[in-house]
Amino acid sequence: MHYTKLGRTGLKVSRLCLGAMTFGWSADEATSFNILDAALDAGINFIDTADVYSRWVEGNQGGESEAILGKWLKLKTRREIIVATKVRGRMWHGPNGEGLSRVHIMQAVEDSLRRLQTDYIDLYQTHWPDEDTPLDETLAALDALVQSGKVRYIGASNYPAWLLTKALWISDVQRLARYDCLQPHYSLFNRAEFERELQAVCRDQQLGVIPYSPLAAGFLTGKYTRESQTVDSTRSGGGLVQRLTSDPRAYDVLDIARDIAAAHRVPVAHVALAWLLANPAVTSPIIGARTVAQLEEVTGAVDLTLSAADINRLNEATAGY
Repeated sequence: MHYTKLGRTGLKVSRLCLGAMTFGWSADEATSFNILDAALDAGINFIDTADVYSRWVEGNQGGESEAILGKWLKLKTRREIIVATKVRGRMWHGPNGEGLSRVHIMQAVEDSLRRLQTDYIDLYQTHWPDEDTPLDETLAALDALVQSGKVRYIGASNYPAWLLTKALWISDVQRLARYDCLQPHYSLFNRAEFERELQAVCRDQQLGVIPYSPLAAGFLTGKYTRESQTVDSTRSGGGLVQRLTSDPRAYDVLDIARDIAAAHRVPVAHVALAWLLANPAVTSPIIGARTVAQLEEVTGAVDLTLSAADINRLNEATAGY
């Protein structure tokens, strides 16, 4: 596994990040432990979760993923693992049960630390913006967590370029901890959202970038074909896959990815991930897995180097997405 710095920080992370959304949802505790062990064996030291994972599942309350990860962490050497989690979603009843207010953040971080069974979080991210809370209140609360040692670095997820820039400006002016990382939705089938403006901001401000859904919710694994379009209901991103399976152009892109994969003798997923890793703005794409086999299918992507011709073919085929 290859490693790189997270943005302008000195934190070293693996070039692939293991997403833990499946834990406590489509992967039970035993399977999750096996996936985590396999990831660590493959050199992945970076794990991303969120407090709301997986509140949407019937019978769950949120925090299931963090709790499983916390049990596993107790069996490992904590300092060797980079843990990222997120705050923003609804976690309890009442008007302060969600959001990015100081009240919510201060309670949510304590809950996450308890579930993770650790006394610090390496990367604490605001899951998405909160228009009801002033940015300076959110950033001051996050700064307090950094100063206390409960959080090492902070990041943002799903922020538009203007809001991310404003947040960075507030941090600079008020001398608060600043966002060192952005987690955007970015893949061959979702390019404009990041490339239009966010990419330039991240490169200029030296933010790390850890894209989620880099395989377009499984579409870029090649599992869907023109003849087999049944959407997997146990995956997140079902709406995205539904759109892609009904888009004739998407299959043309897959054909090109398959051609490139065949030339390099690798799975199609490697091509999609290698395309992201070839972008100097990208730090570590987030890969999800419900089984060890799914994880093992993608970890080799860090060893694939696409040619300029390969990248140009993919860029031309996905222009406009």
